[in-house]
Amino acid sequence: IYPLIERMLKAGITVVTPKTLPKPRMQHLVMSSLDELEAGVFGTRHPANAPVFTGKYDLIIVPGLAFDHLNFRLGYGGGYYDNFLVYHPETYKLGICYPFQRMETIPLESHDVELEEILCKD
Repeated sequence: IYPLIERMLKAGITVVTPKTLPKPRMQHLVMSSLDELEAGVFGTRHPANAPVFTGKYDLIIVPGLAFDHLNFRLGYGGGYYDNFLVYHPETYKLGICYPFQRMETIPLESHDVELEEILCKD
């Protein structure tokens, strides 16, 4: 994902990345450089001393453990993205994964949000 972020930053695209807060919330910070990242919880990295994003999202890139053919995802069990995505029904949601993460079916729950598309790296 870092090469994509670098290209977006060079193109002048606003990149926003989550900082994990106490369950199940995330704070969304504006990234200006990959050189300013600090370690977060769960092995994540986020911008240090970055402003909080308050605008409208055009695209949300969503991670996951597994993705099915109906464009649902299996997350890490914390509810962070489920809690966030429900507040952005009009935003295009793109899952990213490797081929081994594609499954025919995954367990679904009532709060799961369908993604518009899954991008799978070969």
